[in-house]
Amino acid sequence: MRRVLAAFAALVAASAVAGCNASESPVIPGPGPSKVKVDTPDLRALKAKIGMQDCVPGPGGGALPDLTLACLGGGTSVNLSTLKGPLVLSLWQAGCTPCRKEMPALQAFVDQYGDRVPVLGVDFTDTYPGSALEEAGKRGVTYPSVADPGGEMQGFDEFAKIPGLPTMYFIDADGKIAYQRSFGVDSAAEVADLVREHLG
Repeated sequence: MRRVLAAFAALVAASAVAGCNASESPVIPGPGPSKVKVDTPDLRALKAKIGMQDCVPGPGGGALPDLTLACLGGGTSVNLSTLKGPLVLSLWQAGCTPCRKEMPALQAFVDQYGDRVPVLGVDFTDTYPGSALEEAGKRGVTYPSVADPGGEMQGFDEFAKIPGLPTMYFIDADGKIAYQRSFGVDSAAEVADLVREHLG
């Protein structure tokens, strides 16, 4: 019996090595379009209830990838390549505890400086848009968010390295990423300091 088991183990190991050296290695699917619906009548009603603003495309000619994302809870879709700064792009999701802590700080920043430096959220790799809107509502968030439930942004070099959520990108006047900050901020003053440092 031991000989049979040993022979079987050797066969499995040989097959694994052969698979690694094969010219046709298994293809791991990358990020792509999601079938998650982020614009339904119920989501639109929830968005209106919490008072979240509609998404606003930029003026065009920016340096971010040519990727159009639907507005969370319905509204105007945004092509990232249209965005120019100064702008704070904030990646978050409903199940992220640090994101929930950061959102009020970002809202406080918007309340003070949003007319000069807007914030656009990205509900990232989140397959529960209703929960995302509910979490935003609990934290008094009214700045808009687009949705990327399939993680399509990670298919582009600019967003390939996201160490964790929340992650903020500070977008300059040319539409380029001037700075990336992960794992949250505690206050509007901290966001303002980062904006001054990296966006002038």
